[in-house]
Amino acid sequence: MATGDDNFFEKVYRVVRQIPRGRVTSYGAIARYLGAAGSARMVGWALNSSHSREDVPAQRVVNRMGMLTGKHHFSGTNAMQQLLEAEGVKIKENKVVGFEKLFWDPAEELREL
Repeated sequence: MATGDDNFFEKVYRVVRQIPRGRVTSYGAIARYLGAAGSARMVGWALNSSHSREDVPAQRVVNRMGMLTGKHHFSGTNAMQQLLEAEGVKIKENKVVGFEKLFWDPAEELREL
């Protein structure tokens, strides 16, 4: 679990920066990793606030079913999909194809940030 005195949004950004290209995670997985299991929506708010920051690959965070639920927060109609596809992630009907295989769980992949 992440520790320190940073605010929640900054903790979210630190986790999201660790997601490898071509992989995705969910809002809930990030919230659980940060010790705030019921705060998936807050993770979404953090990512909505990150779009002016190029160092936060928010496109790599989808809902627990692999759906691109945050896509309307990106500039351009299909920007989130295009960013993911540029990383090799296939999208069909606003959903990550092979979501289970591409899922990156911060609880398993990270020790502490």
